[in-house]
Amino acid sequence: MTHRIVLAALLATVASAAAAQEPGRVRVEVRAGADAVAGAAVVVAGETQVTDAAGVALLPAPAGQVQVTVVREGFVPLTVPVTVAPGEERVVRVDLGPELTVEEEVTVVATTRTGRRIEDQPMRVEALDREEIEEKMLMTPGDIVMMLNEMGGMRVQATSPSLGAASVRIQGMRGRYTRILSDGLPLYGSQPGGLGLLQIPPMDLGQVEVVKGVASALHGAGAMGGVVNLLSRRPGDEAEREILLNQSTRGATDGVLWLSTPLSETWGMTLVGGGHRQSRADVDGDGWTDMAGYDRGVVRPRLFWDDGEGRSLFFTAGATRETRSGGTEPGRVLPAVEAPYREALDTRRQDLGVLWQTLAGRAVVTARAALARQWHEHRFGATLERDRHDTSFAEVAVRRTAGRHTWVAGAAVEHNAYRPDDVPRFGHAFTTPGLFVQDDVDVRSWLALSMSGRLDRHSAYGWFLSPRVSALLRSGDWSTRLSAGTGFFGPTALTEETEAAGLTRLTVDGPLRAERGRSFSMDLTRTQGPAAWTVTLFGSRIADPVHVDRATYVLRNLEQPTTNLGAELLGTFRRPPFALTASYTYVRSREHVDGIAADVAQTPRHGLGLVAMAENEDGRIGFELYYTGRQRLEANPYRGLGEPYTLMGVLVERRLGPLRLFANLENLTDVRQHRWDPVLRPDRAPDGRWTVDAWAPLDGRVVNGGVRVQF
Repeated sequence: MTHRIVLAALLATVASAAAAQEPGRVRVEVRAGADAVAGAAVVVAGETQVTDAAGVALLPAPAGQVQVTVVREGFVPLTVPVTVAPGEERVVRVDLGPELTVEEEVTVVATTRTGRRIEDQPMRVEALDREEIEEKMLMTPGDIVMMLNEMGGMRVQATSPSLGAASVRIQGMRGRYTRILSDGLPLYGSQPGGLGLLQIPPMDLGQVEVVKGVASALHGAGAMGGVVNLLSRRPGDEAEREILLNQSTRGATDGVLWLSTPLSETWGMTLVGGGHRQSRADVDGDGWTDMAGYDRGVVRPRLFWDDGEGRSLFFTAGATRETRSGGTEPGRVLPAVEAPYREALDTRRQDLGVLWQTLAGRAVVTARAALARQWHEHRFGATLERDRHDTSFAEVAVRRTAGRHTWVAGAAVEHNAYRPDDVPRFGHAFTTPGLFVQDDVDVRSWLALSMSGRLDRHSAYGWFLSPRVSALLRSGDWSTRLSAGTGFFGPTALTEETEAAGLTRLTVDGPLRAERGRSFSMDLTRTQGPAAWTVTLFGSRIADPVHVDRATYVLRNLEQPTTNLGAELLGTFRRPPFALTASYTYVRSREHVDGIAADVAQTPRHGLGLVAMAENEDGRIGFELYYTGRQRLEANPYRGLGEPYTLMGVLVERRLGPLRLFANLENLTDVRQHRWDPVLRPDRAPDGRWTVDAWAPLDGRVVNGGVRVQF
């Protein structure tokens, strides 16, 4: 009897222990307000399941306390502790809140005209937010060159070493194909030239939108390479004032003032003004200026009105005055150079822009217009070239949403005139009216299409039809975009080469033909919580490309097309206070000159970038690394292929009350082109230049620092 009691007690103990070890289950119901959240990743004790259409996931759980973690793109990740009894099915309800990040609030304002969130656009649009703009502003407060140069697939190419001019190449396409807009307006002209980028202070920019590839379907001629749209900061509910002072070890001095104030409940205004100076610098000591000296003043007021009921008005005006000088250093006599030889450029620019929006029933009507005029006085030694550029633009568009469709239709006209005083044979005046239409369709929850087309009548080159089709496919954390389109460009004698050498020596081989382009792209994106990565394949083809033969300085159309093929890899990780961005670009840009195929000059096949940033309310610290691969060189007597190089930089900012002190160390490895070869040529080139192209940094290591005062 005793043995039976002991055995029964032993069996009861074993049964109790077994019951205690029996696992339970957790039924997780994920919601956002009143809506179920499908596709959320639920993690319990190392096991992961994705919620179904009803927002439910069922997972095994060990007895005792476990952590339930729920992650979904667009929402704040949430972890809750849950106690599970043996064999129990525990029901847990999780209510996710929206993720209040800048990316979630980014909308495409004027680049596509639909006003949709950037992640809902079938056509891929990349954006820099205010935080990223601020980082680049501390490096170069006087211009946007560094800001654009460090975006994946984009390269700001120096066009004139003597004067520091530059143009934006998108995915290997020449800078003349890139359309630069300000708040959707061509305030810098249809062909802003090599110095336009150097005269735009980033202080008052709130966002930068970039469309890569042919974008003529909405923006007409001049957008075969892509569009860069610079969006201004808007006034807030309270007055804001900010002053930035900067000084560099290479003699650059910047002072920028930004003001913002509400004038009433519906009116507001902003003002940016800047004074910028650079001392001439002969970095390598050869007697030739490597960094042009300049004095520049910029002012731009903006006026905003919004009644809160769909009607708004935006007005902007700008003025720029700059004198820029390079060439031989004062007092130096160079045996090979006509001494003294001075290169200089004086610039004056004035512009006006207006944008009106109102409601007409269920439709949104917008009207925009711009006027811009700039005067240049170029000096190339004893040669003087004076000119005037005029741009006028007007557009009316209607946007309406009907069911799954968001369509836009409108008409536009643009007039561009170039009036050179000293080389009048290159003058032109083009007028291009056009009609455009776009329809964005949400076919399914996982498929969106965008179809657009534009018909233009160029006064010199005739009729052009520019269609573009884009598609967005989504599945959970994956998204894919496909896009293809065509466009055109009305060529002139103004190119990257003539910007640097002038027009006096140039010869044009017969009447020019319009350049016609087509492009395609495909990208695949995966988002996993704070991390995301994108792979993009792209290609383009330009028929009848305009080419400058550097050996004879003759401008003509090539008989065979220029082709671009490439790929971009972009990875980001953002979890406050840390942000990490890595990018890689491969570009194979080829042209055929007199039957000989070669890479397009100064277009590196490989480019790599890495940016790491840590930021909190006390300041920020960042590190950058950029690798540039080999590139074919043209008209260079020392070499035909450039050397690869790596640039590194460190940025530090510290907040002390209303003061923000910053220091930026650029090009820590002190890469300089003249460490390989001289920049100065042994003799004068056929186009008149005394220098080779700048294919690597000329300024070497630079340290700049200063203070921002917000009050």
